[in-house]
Amino acid sequence: MRLKFWGVRGSIPTPGSGTVRYGGNTPSLELRLDDGSLIILDAGTGIRNLGDRLIASGETVNTHILITHPHWDHIQGFPFFKPAFVAGNEITVVGTDREEIDLEHIIADQMKKIYFPIQLNELKARLRFRSIGEEEFRIGDARVRTMYVNHPGFTVAYRIDHAGKSLVYVSDNEPFDRAAVAGLTNFEPAVMKRFRDVAGDPNDRIIGFARNADVFIHDATYTPEEYAEKVGWGHSHYAYTLAVASAAQVKHCILFHHEPNRTDDQIDGILARCRDLMAARQYSFRCSAATEGEELAW
Repeated sequence: MRLKFWGVRGSIPTPGSGTVRYGGNTPSLELRLDDGSLIILDAGTGIRNLGDRLIASGETVNTHILITHPHWDHIQGFPFFKPAFVAGNEITVVGTDREEIDLEHIIADQMKKIYFPIQLNELKARLRFRSIGEEEFRIGDARVRTMYVNHPGFTVAYRIDHAGKSLVYVSDNEPFDRAAVAGLTNFEPAVMKRFRDVAGDPNDRIIGFARNADVFIHDATYTPEEYAEKVGWGHSHYAYTLAVASAAQVKHCILFHHEPNRTDDQIDGILARCRDLMAARQYSFRCSAATEGEELAW
């Protein structure tokens, strides 16, 4: 597998001198399988630069875009993804529905005339939409599994296994605490029930899903101190992310969905705190902070 980060920031794009090193685009990742297949994870603003690079290469694009959930920071780049404007390209958008609106209309709504000059039905590529829940399916020879995570709306994590290698992508997720969630109303009851029905620690769902992953990308928006003031916002603190990575026995944990006000120097500081915590708790996996433009191969 080969992975490239095109967007690693959460919530809103953050251009500027303070975010040059880690990047200011919202989530989008390019995954190339060993057979050359292209899978794109999320369609935040980072997907625009990916699309530009694909156009410049002259590559005919046949891809699946796996959307974790349709919050703006995860879909707002799609209208600027140039391969969608090119006849002969094939794009399958995968993601969750809502009771009141399906996936295709979720994507189309942000391209209505009042918001955008080109409508979804005017794009020249062949577009398909696949609505999913918590399930398993295949993309070519890759096995793809999804799991609902603890984030407002129907939000999924993706696990991709191919040729003995694995990637787990959990962009937005919050620690599940039975007492803390009792008064929350912005989470889907059906998702909360799946966590509550776990006999032991509800967070074992995430741990089991990530078990033995080669690369584990997980929400680490907050510090533990910040999280204490933001319970119910749908995001994790880095200590939780490290604990899940250790329990799941992953090989490489990547801190993701950087808080929009976080500067590069502050992310450096968080990474240093993580490494101190790992040494104190004798965690043995590799840890890094997601960086726009970074490429990994395994």
